[in-house]
Amino acid sequence: MPARTEGPARSDLVADTALALLAERGMRGLTHRAVDELAGLPQGSTSNLARTRQALLELAVRRLADREARVLGLHEMPGPEAGTDSLAAALALATHRALTRQRALTLARYELALEATRRPELRAFFDATGARFRDQLTALVVAMGSTDPARHTLSLIAWADGLMFSCVAGSFGAEVPSLEEVHAGLRELLAGMLGD
Repeated sequence: MPARTEGPARSDLVADTALALLAERGMRGLTHRAVDELAGLPQGSTSNLARTRQALLELAVRRLADREARVLGLHEMPGPEAGTDSLAAALALATHRALTRQRALTLARYELALEATRRPELRAFFDATGARFRDQLTALVVAMGSTDPARHTLSLIAWADGLMFSCVAGSFGAEVPSLEEVHAGLRELLAGMLGD
């Protein structure tokens, strides 16, 4: 674990440790004390930063959104002029990263998503932090000529989420598809939507 720090770096350390605990031990394993122990912080440090469980979950969701933005490569998404194959390639790379190098982060996201179904205050927070990718993807499919952008965005996200869930937590956990296979699936889906 990184050395103890103050301010934003301490907040990131606590949030990253919370995400690691969620991936490793599930929601029941996420406690203020467990975060302190795993992060190598003095007892009570996490409670000083996030007093309640809700505050700790929100901190984890906020950090999840920041880290997933890098994994998904929002800054790498092509412009509409690049065409559907370039979009399929960028989305495939993002999905494949989540399936392989960032598998634990993806698992933590599913833990938080399930918890959000039982906590309306977390659901609103979870949905708001996840909107940046959805909104960017919607703008992209609009610019590429989608005739039904809301439905097309939902279909793209549902396809990628379904693949990730199946391969990270579902019955295909031992069969992670190659980058080329993910690309082929997304290319077929986008071609059906956008006719390109």
